[in-house]
Amino acid sequence: MIHSLFLINHSGDIFLEKHWKSVISRSVCDYFFEAKEKAVEPENVPPVLQTPHHYLISIYREKLFFLSVIQTEVPPLFVIEFLHRVAEMFQDYFGECSEVVIKDNVVIVYELLEEMLDNGFPLATESNVLKEMIRPPTILRSVVNTLTGSSNVGETLPTGQLSTIPWRRAGVKYTNNEAYFDVIEEIDAILDKSGTTVFAEIQGVIEATVKLSGMPDLTLSFMNPRILDDVSFHPCVRFKRWESEQVLSFIPPDGNFTLMSYHVSSQNLVAIPVYVKQNISFFESGSCGRLDITVGPKQTMGKTVEGMMITIHMPKAVLSANLIATQGSYSYDLATKVLVWDIGKLNPQKLPNLRGSLSLQAGAPKPEDNPSLNIDLKIQQLAISGLKVNRLDMYAEKYKPFKGVKYVTKAGKFQVRT
Repeated sequence: MIHSLFLINHSGDIFLEKHWKSVISRSVCDYFFEAKEKAVEPENVPPVLQTPHHYLISIYREKLFFLSVIQTEVPPLFVIEFLHRVAEMFQDYFGECSEVVIKDNVVIVYELLEEMLDNGFPLATESNVLKEMIRPPTILRSVVNTLTGSSNVGETLPTGQLSTIPWRRAGVKYTNNEAYFDVIEEIDAILDKSGTTVFAEIQGVIEATVKLSGMPDLTLSFMNPRILDDVSFHPCVRFKRWESEQVLSFIPPDGNFTLMSYHVSSQNLVAIPVYVKQNISFFESGSCGRLDITVGPKQTMGKTVEGMMITIHMPKAVLSANLIATQGSYSYDLATKVLVWDIGKLNPQKLPNLRGSLSLQAGAPKPEDNPSLNIDLKIQQLAISGLKVNRLDMYAEKYKPFKGVKYVTKAGKFQVRT
């Protein structure tokens, strides 16, 4: 299935490659680099590219491209899911997924890739199973391995690999038993000049941290599960139970994992948390323009909007911005023509405002289109879709665990047209 994997950094350098069947030349990546040049943002590179003899399937994570080379037709989402598993495994093992960390742990990276894919087909992709086979790096283990010449690879086959529950190892014991769930939602929206919603949807995930002894069987129920579309579950979830009762029933993996992801596509269910009053205009006579932006909270259910930031990609003719911000600070990069207004926390009593003049290149024509505003924000203890966890029950074990649920809303691709 997957013949080769190339890891490419933000500047377009291939810093790691792995081949499973036959060695494929790096020149196959030229098709990918062409597509990367055409895309304005790295996220906009097409995930699937067809070449005369191969298919190139890629993802973009942590400023790195994971590019796989396929020679036969396969379901693209199958490959994309595997590439995300690889990135998550690096994050789990090394604490971060970056070029520097991957180069520092290149031996373990190759060992992981060898176990995760067998002859091009996914084999072991669960963190618990891999950690028993390939021990995560520590300073002490690195010193011992250097002195003794031993490796991080375990000598015995993991217990979970042969069981019907491969995602959980046997004999797990904890002094403190706890289960925490984070409901994280990203809102993607496009608002027109008058503030009317043109498009809005929510992408959500439930991240879990479960540290429970034995073999617990958990049941998680929601107050309003019917609002969810396109649900995708971790393999541990019993799908038939969800179909019949809209309840999540599962034996959890040990540690951190993504329990489920979902989508809320019904536009009338998507609450827009902020409103933006803006006026950006360029004058025909004289090389100048005006900018006036005011932001305020809208449907936040009484919660505070934090980390508010507005990014504007200005036309090429704009040379400088002479602005006054009532809250936060702004910066204008002359090379990239990007104006960033870092607001921080929104105060409903005193709405932040940014206004002033824009200087244009002398003799340059008036820009045809006004730039769009890209919004970034964060709201703690709020799921903007209205999703709420009703209760979490545990069976098959007698102890009482600590339980907790946290909600976070973030801005995904949130754009206001001017």
